[in-house]
Amino acid sequence: MKLDDATLEQIIQQITHEVLVLIEQDRLGAETDRAASAASPLSRRNYVDRVQPVVRAGADRIATTLGVAPTDGSLSHLIDHTLLRPDATHEEIAQLCYEARKYGFASVCVNPSYVKLCSDLLKGTDVLTCTVVGFPLGATSTEAKTFEAQKAVRDGADEVDMVINVGALKSRDYELVERDIGSVASAAHAGGGILKVIIEAALLSDEEKVAACQLAKVAGADFVKTSTGFGPGGATAEDVALMRRVVGPQIGVKASGGIRTYADAQRMVEAGATRIGASASVRIVEGTDSEERP
Repeated sequence: MKLDDATLEQIIQQITHEVLVLIEQDRLGAETDRAASAASPLSRRNYVDRVQPVVRAGADRIATTLGVAPTDGSLSHLIDHTLLRPDATHEEIAQLCYEARKYGFASVCVNPSYVKLCSDLLKGTDVLTCTVVGFPLGATSTEAKTFEAQKAVRDGADEVDMVINVGALKSRDYELVERDIGSVASAAHAGGGILKVIIEAALLSDEEKVAACQLAKVAGADFVKTSTGFGPGGATAEDVALMRRVVGPQIGVKASGGIRTYADAQRMVEAGATRIGASASVRIVEGTDSEERP
């Protein structure tokens, strides 16, 4: 039987997906075996190194810690390892997941079409799968954003980063903005996920930033987030501090956009960020671009 092009393409994509999952499972299994064989007995000297990653993994799951910054100086468990380029390939997404496991990042953040692949690749690990909704403009309808969120959660997304309707906010149509956020929040929470609300701070006045954060909090968001990374500007410490003052300690603040070094990320945490969105995550945690890295 001769297959049409669409069917053939679908079969190829499915096979590619399955092969990547098998490769990553084998690689993860090999690393786990090596780590187990090399592990030393728990002692007073290595207690912190051995126990701290477990505490971090647990803490990330506790809702009441979303707005609390860490005090141990580490950053990897705060980072959403991000790849949102439109030309990202299956192989690059697989590498993203591998790096997230290796460095203990909080999540990988990918476009919706890659959620299922990431969820499969990260199964059995503490790394979460994050995706974006209404991205990057935020100008789609509430119904479209809600459907995107529902589909993402069904595919395995643990976290949803949505873009607000910036035009509605600037028009002071606060009812629409709140309804937009609330609908997506309900969809994410119904599937056991959390919602981060991207306000695209570079497009807003300080008054509008305050309004956006207040609306996100009232509508049930779990985080507010500075930027998409595709707008006219990225995260600033000043914006993070403002957002933290508005939302208080109850919910998280995510700094995203233009964060490329350990020093950049540390400034955001000191300003009040409890999550960092970055594509330069490996460079940040290895401190290769900053002499300030401890």
